[in-house]
Amino acid sequence: MDLQIRIDPLTGPEVAALLREHLDEMQRISPPESVHALDLAKLRQADITFWSAWSDGGLVGCAALRELDGWHGEVKSMRTTAAHRGRGVGAALMRRIFEQAEQRGYRRLSLETGSQPEFAPARALYRRFGFAPCGPFGGYAEDPCSTFMTRTLAGAHNRDER
Repeated sequence: MDLQIRIDPLTGPEVAALLREHLDEMQRISPPESVHALDLAKLRQADITFWSAWSDGGLVGCAALRELDGWHGEVKSMRTTAAHRGRGVGAALMRRIFEQAEQRGYRRLSLETGSQPEFAPARALYRRFGFAPCGPFGGYAEDPCSTFMTRTLAGAHNRDER
């Protein structure tokens, strides 16, 4: 699959529809207090970089990276369209996030995902990329519907050297 990943301005209808699908599914699976997915307006915040993934002219996935502080980033809004799951889209997006995190000099990446069975494929992807369970971070609270994961980044450098 020929995949193009680009920073997205969050203005296209395809991205809006995919994010709406993502939020709808999160709200269907999790109780309201356990839904931590961001809507379009929150993804436009200055501390977030959002990427969309395209193949053959169609949107196939998205992901975002939020800066928690100068050394720590959070993976957000990982989503692959149903037709493209299991075809490497999520892994390609994760590699892009790692590239950006390392360019920024982050020492750690963390994420929150669901603990329910529907999130098992996401948790498996994150484990393949070296994420391990951790406690809540960045303002999250302990939640039985959340799995918190983190990993250190190899080659992290001092931000002042960038």
